[in-house]
Amino acid sequence: MASTFVLLLTTLVVIGVLKIISVLRRNYTHWKNKGLPYLPNSLFSFIMEWKMFLGYITMVDYSRHLYNSFSNAKYVGMMDIATPSVLLRDPELIKDVMVKDFEHFQDHQIFVDESVEPLFGKNVFALRGNRWKEMRNTLSPSFTASKMKFMFDLVSKCSHDFVNYLVDHPELCDTIETKEVFRRYTNDVIATAAFGISVNSMKDRDNEFYMRGIEAANFSSGFLTTVKFVIFRVCPWIAKLTGLTFFPSATATFFKKIVEETVRARQKQNIIRPDMIHLLMQARDKDSAGVSKMTLDDMVSQAFIFFLAGFDTSSTLMCFAAHELAVNREIQERLYEEIQQHLAEGNGEISYESLSKMSYMDMVISEALRKYPPVVFIDRLCTKKYELPPSQPGGKSVIIEPDNALIFPVYALHHDPAYFPNPDKFDPERFSEENKDNILPYTYLPFGHGPRKCIGNRFALMETKILLAHLLQKFTLKSIEKTVEPIVYSKDFTLQPVNGFWIGLQKRET
Repeated sequence: MASTFVLLLTTLVVIGVLKIISVLRRNYTHWKNKGLPYLPNSLFSFIMEWKMFLGYITMVDYSRHLYNSFSNAKYVGMMDIATPSVLLRDPELIKDVMVKDFEHFQDHQIFVDESVEPLFGKNVFALRGNRWKEMRNTLSPSFTASKMKFMFDLVSKCSHDFVNYLVDHPELCDTIETKEVFRRYTNDVIATAAFGISVNSMKDRDNEFYMRGIEAANFSSGFLTTVKFVIFRVCPWIAKLTGLTFFPSATATFFKKIVEETVRARQKQNIIRPDMIHLLMQARDKDSAGVSKMTLDDMVSQAFIFFLAGFDTSSTLMCFAAHELAVNREIQERLYEEIQQHLAEGNGEISYESLSKMSYMDMVISEALRKYPPVVFIDRLCTKKYELPPSQPGGKSVIIEPDNALIFPVYALHHDPAYFPNPDKFDPERFSEENKDNILPYTYLPFGHGPRKCIGNRFALMETKILLAHLLQKFTLKSIEKTVEPIVYSKDFTLQPVNGFWIGLQKRET
């Protein structure tokens, strides 16, 4: 009996292994069979991908490996876990896919089922097809220049409160981990601009809004996160069967409660505040033929993705910009002089208009986004069959099928010396009036391009610039013993230094 069981178990294991080998072989010869340049050693490519997922190499290393495998090819075949994908290297093709032929590539890949994880699956980034168009049209009015101007005072107050707290607590400033403190600032900004809630996370350090943000943003690394990600991508039925979610249920409950209570209070007291919640309420109450009725879960998901992007991604941009200003003092002093000029013209205050006129500030932030883009890769999903021209001279065109993915190697493009000479140097002059027209279009993609360009980019730039303006008004940023230059990246899914962002703040003499 025992021997029969062992034989049966052995047979099942062998069949399973053979099945896995068969799937891997089929997947990793997919593009070879189509005559497309593909990563030269499919097994090596598979190993590199899993090294990245398991935290043995950085996303930067993986990005460079993919990008440099065929330096003379317009695009390269690859597998993104189990999805046949094409890595686009040619700026003209990137333009075609993102803009000109957008109707063929309207969607993103998604890795969560909205029925299992509505907090993430129903947001404007994850939605597809007509539902995405409806939500994008609903949210777009929130991010126009006029709305940025309206929200400027709210953001500026958060920035003043943040910097003044540091002025009043000099003991915090000699050695400061900027990610921790800038997250507190971005938390307060999103709380007021999106949810209509006033929070001061420097004073009230453990407020629930901030703690839930830390909890929600803690999904970018770790073995458990990798396992969850693979299950969602490869075996979504397991996630659905087991009720597996990316975010703690308490986090989803908290954000749902906040939105629900805000909506109820505004309806009861007839409060009108032109922010995201108000626009979502307007959309929910609008009767339009053929447009899906917005639910509370839809509203919560939009507010949450805005919060998550602002909380983590924007604070990371601020950290990289502050790091470069600390290690490049001449750049910092030139920026300080520009800020002082506008302060003098505005009687000691910075307005939305004066911030918009700070040309050197814009150059500094643009270069920070080039050297440290918010995401290493951007993707699009093919929704309608598409023919790519030959990847190499003498090659043949390739048909991209629906559900194939297109991958844009943002970090690698930003660090290609053919497009950005001496790419590891932080040089804001690349974006001066004289030089910025020399940048080849579609090689600079910090927020993507086309109809699915990041909807919140204006807001992220505004909150970053006003923070740096107020911070430099009061402090000199300096490198300290714990500052590591050049930055050594951790093995997270996002760009982060190994041991955090460390600088010192020295109060300026007034």
